[in-house]
Amino acid sequence: MMMKQSRFPEGWDEERVKRVLEHYEKQTEDEAVAEDEAAWEDQSHTFVEVPNELVPAVRELLAKTVA
Repeated sequence: MMMKQSRFPEGWDEERVKRVLEHYEKQTEDEAVAEDEAAWEDQSHTFVEVPNELVPAVRELLAKTVA
């Protein structure tokens, strides 16, 4: 029986996934709130509200733009 190979996005590997999971699993509620608030204050990014049914189309457009 063949095991399925895990696939990660470009630049990611199992070790990176483990580090991210560890970060969020160890984070207190206060730390999580502070991180979320800091993200909203970061002027280098924009948050856009998108209806759930349009998310696949937006992801596809972003993927084409990045590629």
